[in-house]
Amino acid sequence: MSVLLIEAFYGGSHKQLMDLLQEELKEDCVLCTLPAKKWHWKARTAALYFMQTVPASANYRILFASSVLNLAELAALRPDLGKLKKVLYFHENQLAYPVQKCKERDFQYGYNQVLSCLVADTVVFNSAFNMESFLTSIGKFMKLIPDHRPKDLEKIIRPKCQVLYFPVRFPDVSRFMPEHKLAHLENVIGVKRNGDFYQREGLPGQQKSRALGGLMKNSNACRESGLCETQPGLCTTQHEGLHSPLTAAGRLNKSEASESTNPCQEEDKQHVTFNLCNIWSGMDYLQRPLHVVWPHRWEHDKDPETFFKVLLKLKEQELPFHVSVLGETFTDVPDIFAEAKKALGSSVLHWGYLPSKDDYFRALCMADVVISTAKHEFFGVAITSPWWVVIISPCTEAVPS
Repeated sequence: MSVLLIEAFYGGSHKQLMDLLQEELKEDCVLCTLPAKKWHWKARTAALYFMQTVPASANYRILFASSVLNLAELAALRPDLGKLKKVLYFHENQLAYPVQKCKERDFQYGYNQVLSCLVADTVVFNSAFNMESFLTSIGKFMKLIPDHRPKDLEKIIRPKCQVLYFPVRFPDVSRFMPEHKLAHLENVIGVKRNGDFYQREGLPGQQKSRALGGLMKNSNACRESGLCETQPGLCTTQHEGLHSPLTAAGRLNKSEASESTNPCQEEDKQHVTFNLCNIWSGMDYLQRPLHVVWPHRWEHDKDPETFFKVLLKLKEQELPFHVSVLGETFTDVPDIFAEAKKALGSSVLHWGYLPSKDDYFRALCMADVVISTAKHEFFGVAITSPWWVVIISPCTEAVPS
């Protein structure tokens, strides 16, 4: 176990990344985590927890952690871990992360990330936008210190930085896709029918990326640990074979339960499904109202206000559409969600978190348009399929959909 994986917020995309690394590294790693709750407290105190719980080992060579952890604190509290090659991965950064009001930004979280970068050997960002917005904000951020401000931190940190797009392993969703979308795949982006299967030809990400493996290759520790060998499937954007499609109605009839009217409650989650067969039975797809999906966390940084403002304008003009609002909820849900659901009325097709992956993929596959209004990124790993994605966002970085 030469690689130590530490995740202070083990949920969502943070969990997906660590699970993929653990799957590919197998016995060569050990994973230490904290649950994905109350991230503010995890950012403040996780280092102290891991100081006591990470097992000591002379076999460790590499420490890989997300930027939720204060790496500087952990390295000081555990000198044995401080000696490792330390790789810090940024899913987001606290210098540019949207806050509801400017005065709400807590200096400590961004400060923790700057300190972590200073002690890390390699700093990895999931996008160029994320990297540049962090690095170029350091100088302004440090001006919040009343006096005796540190200088040239960007120059110290930048040489350590690189971009490594989030690894996505695309599932086979063909069984959920309507025929016109399968035809689109075949005619437009090179998916070819071969008997009872579909084969993709020349799609982006078809070749396995070895980025994380290469990242670890550069250290002597890696060579000692054997990590320089190819890790099959590591950090890939690979596509599993597409099976022969079923009809849309036949697929949708497989839903086992009707949609819950209160899907956000934990006790109801196992009964929430996505079922369109009763609504769309017998209808040609060209005759159906436009189906819009918003599949993000129900929090302010995803800018639900802008999304619902557009939908309510469509409603006001009596334009037909259906909307499915997916995504996970946490302790505090913005009031706009309850208000919008009431105002949208019969246009709502589904409202709430879908715990089943199949139901979630089904919802995305049946959508005509998937919307991102995020203030800080186009989208994370919520959207992983080839159809229309509409961006209503201040970000300008091109990300393939």
